[in-house]
Amino acid sequence: MLRAEAALPVRMRRVAIVAPEKALRESLVRIAEAGCVEIDLAGDGGPDVRGPAATRLQRVRSEPARPVLSDASPDLDVLESEGRTDLLAGEAQLEERLGSAVRHGAGAALAGWCPETEVGATAARIAAAGGALVPLRTPRGVDPPTLLTGARTLPPGHAARTIRRSFTPLVTTYGTVPYADLDPTMAAGFVYVVMFGLMFGDAGHGLLLVAIALLLRAGRPRRAAALRPLWPFIAGAGLTATLAGVAYGEFFGPTRILPVLWLEPLEEPMRLLAAAVGLGAVLLAVAYAVGIVNRWREGGPAAALYATTGIAGATLYLGLAVVAGYAWLGQVAYGVVGAVIAAVGLALAGVGLYATTAGGPGGAVQTGIQLFDAVVRIGSNVVSFARLAAFGLTHAALGAIVWDGTTALVGRGPVGVVAAVLVFLLGNALAFSLEALVAGVQALRLEFYELFSRLFEGEGRPFRPWHLPVEHLTAPAAGAGPLAAAAVVRHGPVREEES
Repeated sequence: MLRAEAALPVRMRRVAIVAPEKALRESLVRIAEAGCVEIDLAGDGGPDVRGPAATRLQRVRSEPARPVLSDASPDLDVLESEGRTDLLAGEAQLEERLGSAVRHGAGAALAGWCPETEVGATAARIAAAGGALVPLRTPRGVDPPTLLTGARTLPPGHAARTIRRSFTPLVTTYGTVPYADLDPTMAAGFVYVVMFGLMFGDAGHGLLLVAIALLLRAGRPRRAAALRPLWPFIAGAGLTATLAGVAYGEFFGPTRILPVLWLEPLEEPMRLLAAAVGLGAVLLAVAYAVGIVNRWREGGPAAALYATTGIAGATLYLGLAVVAGYAWLGQVAYGVVGAVIAAVGLALAGVGLYATTAGGPGGAVQTGIQLFDAVVRIGSNVVSFARLAAFGLTHAALGAIVWDGTTALVGRGPVGVVAAVLVFLLGNALAFSLEALVAGVQALRLEFYELFSRLFEGEGRPFRPWHLPVEHLTAPAAGAGPLAAAAVVRHGPVREEES
C-alpha cells in the first residue's frame, strides 16, 4: 500500500561538498558514483574555458561514448591515442565541476542538492576520501529541484511502481511538478484511462488494446521495445474501454452479443451527455481541492485564499454550481445561496488579482476582465467535458455503420459473405485506429487544460543528479597497455529510469 508521503516530492537538502584540494577529485568521483547529488555549475556570463579533457575529446572525431570516470587521474594523451572517448567525456564533466568549485587556501567547496534520506550515506561515502558533505540552509527565494517520490520506496518490479512509471509521461509532458506541490501522477493516470474508456466504449476494441498491452509486456514486436514501459497504461485504457463497452452493450459495434447494462449511446445521447458533464463537474471540484493544497504549500494561507485556483476560485465554482442547481430544479433558494457564495468567491479572487496589478483605475479594469474570464472559463470547462459523450457517440455511430454494412451484405450469397467479412474487419480496423487516436488526444486535452491548469500555477525544475559509472583500474599485465586490464565496476543506487 502506498504511503501518504508518496503524494509529496522527495524532501531535498541544500548541501556543500567540502574537501582539501588534493582530495577534491576523489570526493567528486565518489559523488558521481553514488548518483544522488546535483552539483551547481558555474556559468551564465563567465568565459567558456575548455579543459584539457574537453579539448582532447573535441579532437577525437569518433562519436563520444557514454561518459565514464576513472577512479584515478588518467593520462589524457593515452586516452586520446586509444580513442577512449568514454573516459575523456567523463573527465570533461569532472573538469567542469572542478572548475565550478570555490577555493580558499588549501580547501575547495561546491554547493548542490541531495535527497534528505541520502545525505548521511553520501557523507559517509566521501568521508573516506577526505571530503565532507555539509547540510546548508535553503536560500530564500530558491526552490529546490523536484524528485517525485511515487513508488520509489517500493522494490523494482512492484506492481504499483510499474503502473506509476507508465503514467509518468502524462505529467512530465505537461511540465515538471513544482517542489511544493502534490504529485498527481497516479490520480492523473486513472482519470485519463477512465475518460478514454468512456469515449472508446467498445468491449471488442478494449480487449484488443489489452492484447496489445500484453504483447508489449512480452517484448513483442521488438521494434516497439521503447514502448514496453507503457504497457500498464495501455492495458488500463483497454480495460476501461471494455467496461464501458459492456455498459453500452457494444462488442465490435452493436452486434447484440452483449446486453445493454446501462444505456445505448445512440438511443440515449442526452443521458450520456448529462453523465459526462456530471463527471467533469466532479473532476473539476477535485482539481480545485488539490489546487488549494498546492497554493497553501507554495505561499501559505494568503496565497491559498485569494488565488483563482485556490479557495477563491473554488468558492466561485461552488456558487456557480449551486446557481446551476437552481436553473435545473427551479428552487429559488438555490439561486440566492449560489449567488451569495459566488459573490464571495469573486470578491476574494478580485482582491488577489488586484494585488498583482499596478493599482488605480487601470488595475481595476484589468481585475474586472480577469474575473469575467474566470467565470467564463468555469462554464466552458464544465461544458468541455461534454466531449466525453460526443466522442463516445461518434465511436458508437462508426460501429453501427460498420455493423449495418456487414449485415446488409451477408444475405447476398457467397460473394456477399466475403464482402461482409472484409467490411467488418476493415471497418473495425479503421474505427479502432481513428477512435483510439481521437479519444487519446481528447482525454489528454481535458486533463491538461481543464484539470492541470488548476493544479499548477508554475513549473518546477527536475532534480538532475550527477551520476556516472566509475572505472577502477587494476594493475596491468606485463607488456599490456596502461588501460588493457581496466575493469568497470558500477556502484550507487539504481535510478528509477534505469530499472
